[in-house]
Amino acid sequence: MSVADNLKQVLAELPKGVRLVAVSKFHPNEAIEEAYQTGQRIFGESKVQEMTAKYESLPKDIEWHFIGHLQSNKIKYMAPYVSMIHGIDTYKLLAEVNKQAVKAGRVIDCLLQIYIAREETKFGFTPAECREMLADEAWKGLTHVRICGLMGMASNTNNIEQVKQEFCFLSEYFEEVKSTWFSDSTTFCELSMGMSHDYHEAIAEGSTLIRVGSKIFGERIY
Repeated sequence: MSVADNLKQVLAELPKGVRLVAVSKFHPNEAIEEAYQTGQRIFGESKVQEMTAKYESLPKDIEWHFIGHLQSNKIKYMAPYVSMIHGIDTYKLLAEVNKQAVKAGRVIDCLLQIYIAREETKFGFTPAECREMLADEAWKGLTHVRICGLMGMASNTNNIEQVKQEFCFLSEYFEEVKSTWFSDSTTFCELSMGMSHDYHEAIAEGSTLIRVGSKIFGERIY
């Protein structure tokens, strides 16, 4: 199956209101171009240097989503063009994105990453830390970032019931955060959850952005 065929298959499964982030990290420009020719415009990368090189050499109407663990010293390189940052896991990081967005003369869309997995290797705010950060309201003074929703990664497990529970928890938490701090916001509407192996479960629990790589591009060559 070609990249185009794989992409069409995934897109055909998406209900209205769910968008695909094609995770192109570690894949060559040719594979991205094939997906682009098929109509895909949102691509996800996890290394700033790699994403910037691709941004510079690929069509300018691509929306680049940064989906990796973000180091604050790298933000300046992508601030001029990144469409959305999925993994904001501290207030300090959000403030640094704002600072670099000011310099770039842009407002950058961000998602707050919530830790929902039962694994040490994942990042994110705990629900309590996120409540505390939002209740503090310092974020309201950050004029060049827009908090558009939440992101989370389920545990990497074959226990589908556990994965469903984690997605269900994040979905309910999203509603709590929206009603408490963003009830007047039309832009706080994104719930980024679900990857190649669990996006069906994520969609069932209300995901609006799924991050799918290997199912489209094949296994990565590191």
